[in-house]
Amino acid sequence: MFVLYWFVFNKHLKQQNLLILISSYFFYGWWDYRFLSLIILSTIVDYIIGLNIPKQDSKKKQKILLLCSVFFNLGILGVFKYYNFFIESWIDLFSSIGYDIKSVWTLNIILPVGISFYTFQTMSYTIDIYRKLLNPTKDFISFASFVSFFPQLVAGPIERSVNLLPQILRKREFKYEQGVQGLRLIIWGMFKKVVIADSLAPMVNDIFGNYQDFGGGTLWLGLVYFSFQIYCDFSGYSDIAIGTSKLFGIELMSNFNFPFFSRNISEFWRRWHISMTSWFTDYLYYPLRLKYRDSGYLTNIFVLLLYFIIIGLWHGDNWTFIAFGLYHGVFFTPTIIFPKFYKLKTKQISLNKFYPSIKELFQVGTTFIFITVGWIFFRSETLEDSFLYLYKILFEFNISGFKINGMLYIIPFIILDYLIRKDERNILFAKNKLANKYLFILFVISIVLMFFKETTADFIYFQF
Repeated sequence: MFVLYWFVFNKHLKQQNLLILISSYFFYGWWDYRFLSLIILSTIVDYIIGLNIPKQDSKKKQKILLLCSVFFNLGILGVFKYYNFFIESWIDLFSSIGYDIKSVWTLNIILPVGISFYTFQTMSYTIDIYRKLLNPTKDFISFASFVSFFPQLVAGPIERSVNLLPQILRKREFKYEQGVQGLRLIIWGMFKKVVIADSLAPMVNDIFGNYQDFGGGTLWLGLVYFSFQIYCDFSGYSDIAIGTSKLFGIELMSNFNFPFFSRNISEFWRRWHISMTSWFTDYLYYPLRLKYRDSGYLTNIFVLLLYFIIIGLWHGDNWTFIAFGLYHGVFFTPTIIFPKFYKLKTKQISLNKFYPSIKELFQVGTTFIFITVGWIFFRSETLEDSFLYLYKILFEFNISGFKINGMLYIIPFIILDYLIRKDERNILFAKNKLANKYLFILFVISIVLMFFKETTADFIYFQF
């Protein structure tokens, strides 16, 4: 595809975009061609609605069209991802008070890969048109390429129409430095996924799958391992997606910005899964805060908790994800009540010095502990498992079955991540020849492990 893109169709933008579209559909259809119909249908609906919103002669009619787009996309998401969850929860609720409901059917359906990502991406298009941030495009091929752009189709970043679509609509030129940056990001992403995340995965699965057999010390370690597993797994995919896009002359938004160096929970959520949190912030949280801006602390806290509950539910159809969101919402609440004590941190720690201060270390350490405990709800199968796991780490602390070998992966990674903290896209100081040699070594290690490992785990966020 790269050869065709730059050496055959380089002078024809429409042909390049058509190649992107065909490749994206082939990429997605390779998993299950039947679900191509969903993404094509979503594309057609939002393309037509986007064209017609500006044509309406009243704000009310524009809003009706926007709501059609939102309800259609959320409807698809609701049926395929949440229908069974709500039905089963409803049945359980009535069963708990003595009513046995047998007439309600659940659906035997497969969750389409990436549905949580591309439905939100298409909704951003119609919302931005309604807000007059973007003019609708009449080029269906380019719009369909925006919706299905293969590097970020199945696990993000969730791109905004105002960023990605204009890049697809304008002529692109191959830039050597951009291509080199892309390759570096791909290598770094592969290293994080194959070497770190996949090496920690068996230990995490063993500890969480048999948590009753381990002491609190080992369970704490399992949480730390999962923290770095999910970070390296998901940020690794994002790096690969961003790097691949660079090879085709397209810049995607950053999705992670060294979140484990955050000094409070507010900063963490500005550095973790940035495309998702900023989407919910811009399209859900800010509008609600604006609507109820004069309603007092309690209403603002309710809006905040609702925001985090929805973020949790976005991740999956399980009460554990709702608990995960609520956990973060509760710990985020003091930032509203005591804003002076939670100043927004926009710069990386120890930016103009090599070593962090004692204060920064304390802030980073305590924030990491809060975040790590929250992963209990994210990773556990049921709420009961979550609370039993939490109980054991708090009240049954011992080191039976201690699995310290995972730290051999984590400690070197923390050092590398700290060294490149000034710019997540300037991998290992790209202009440093010695650093480039190390990057090549990481690439070789990743390739070797990829081929010689018995199993390579799927990306965690493929299930969302």
